[in-house]
This record gives sequence, structure tokens and C-alpha cells, in this order.
Amino acid sequence: MDKELRKKASALDPKFKEKIEELFGTMKESISLLYEAAIRDEKTGLYNSKFFETILDMEIEKVKRGQEKLSLFIIDIDFFKKINDRYGHLKADELLIRLAEVLKKQFRKSDIISRFGGEEFFILLPETDLKKAKRITSRLRTVIKSDKILKKYDVTVSGGLTEFKKRDTKKRFKQRADKALYKAKQSGRDKFVSVE
Repeated sequence: MDKELRKKASALDPKFKEKIEELFGTMKESISLLYEAAIRDEKTGLYNSKFFETILDMEIEKVKRGQEKLSLFIIDIDFFKKINDRYGHLKADELLIRLAEVLKKQFRKSDIISRFGGEEFFILLPETDLKKAKRITSRLRTVIKSDKILKKYDVTVSGGLTEFKKRDTKKRFKQRADKALYKAKQSGRDKFVSVE
């Protein structure tokens, strides 16, 4: 079929052929842009929750079939409502975007970083056990605390971390990470807690 299509295309007027190729190029670019819009959070450019859920399902299946490890890290900006009230929505949005930039720089390309709501972010760490995930996340705390912009506006984050267990369901896995986040917030915020 490919040879046949090429043969027919070669018989076309060169100008018409050029227009068709240009049209296909534009269509390909448009499809690519639509795909990016469908999987990304509009404000931060991180993955959106729908895409995250799809990847989470796939990664859980990989873990169940093999010996791979999988960790989940949930972070939440502390007292984000106060930041909104004190500095306004535009500045709060700028700080969300800044935190997203910090997250992108700190995690590997294979990690899935998504914005899951107002000020909540889910980070999926494929092929990562809890021990390794703790090292990765402890570096993140240091970077957030030393970032000039986040520091200027007293932005701190709390985080909850867990590793997928053989008998986990997706719901149980996410609940355990959320429980760890809740513990971090209950014990004073501005810290990361892991739950096994």
C-alpha cells in the first residue's frame, strides 16, 4: 500500500503534492498540540490527574507482574489559602508555577509529576523502593527551602511517601500516601513522612 501511495503521489503535479505534504505536516503538528493539551495541567505544565491515573494503572500492572518497585509521593503546599489571602491569586499562581519548575528539575524524566488539585501534587516514582524514594524526597526539601522565590514568600510543603505492596489496590496505595501526608501536616507541617 505504501509503494502504491507513493507511486500515485509521484504522478501528482509537484505544486499540488507540496500542498498535500504541507497539509499533512500541519495536521500532525495539530494532533501533537491537542495531545499535550489533553495530558497537561494548564497552569503548571505538569501532567494532569487524568493522565496520572492512566500511568498509575500501567505502573501497578508492571509491579504486579514482575519484581519492580513503585513509590508514590504526595505533596501539598502548607497554608496555601493564607498565601492566596495575603498575596492574592496572581502571586499564588506564580508560586504554584515556581514549585512546579522546582519539581521538574528535581525528579527524573521517568517520574510522573502531576498537579492533582489546587495546591496538591502527586509524584509517581517507577522502579523506586521506599529507601531510594526517601533520598530523592529529602533532597527536594532542601531545594525548596533554598529557592529564593519560594523562600521570599515563606512557601513550605508537607509530603507523604509510600511504596506499593504486593497485595495493594490502587486505592489502598493512594490512601497510604495520603495518610502519610496527613501525618506530616498533623505533626507541624513543613516535613515529609513515609508510611510502609
